[in-house]
Amino acid sequence: MTKFKNQSEERIANNMMSSLLIHPGEMIKDEIIARGITQKELARQMGVSYTVFNEILNGKRPVTTEYALLLEAALGTDANIWIGLQADYNMQKVKQDKSFMKRLEHIRKIAAIF
Repeated sequence: MTKFKNQSEERIANNMMSSLLIHPGEMIKDEIIARGITQKELARQMGVSYTVFNEILNGKRPVTTEYALLLEAALGTDANIWIGLQADYNMQKVKQDKSFMKRLEHIRKIAAIF
């Protein structure tokens, strides 16, 4: 009895991921609410544009290194958390792009020959 019928099934079994993408901005919103401050107050404290900050919170912009460091200073949260969450979000988002995944599969097949 084989463990997997073929390589494709093995890949599916080993690469399960959530279909629900959660941008780190959603988690920052939760943090702001838990602390009882407003988005405008936090943007002002960090010295950033409220409009840009709101776009981050609504998943329209990424959490950059600069914003992660500003959040660390303002909230006392480790900047690496926000950078890691953004990287995870980016990875999950690109893995949902079927065209890109086909491109990767093609490259992997070529690379396997060498």
